[in-house]
Amino acid sequence: MSLADKDLPAPVDLASAQALIAAVQSEAAAQRLALRMPPPEPTTCCGRGCNGCVWEGWLAAVAYWRDEATLLLA
Repeated sequence: MSLADKDLPAPVDLASAQALIAAVQSEAAAQRLALRMPPPEPTTCCGRGCNGCVWEGWLAAVAYWRDEATLLLA
């Protein structure tokens, strides 16, 4: 069963997002497919837990990247 056939979970934190990115990139390499680069990790977080934190936007962008990649891997 390929990665595209599995229901990939949404990233909820840095560690799960990094693991998801690594798994998707590994599958793409195995299939010899080129994916666009995943979104870069934020560098501007102030650490105050702001509403609309840059990490929230990044996790949403990673989820979108995962969805696009899954379509290509199918």
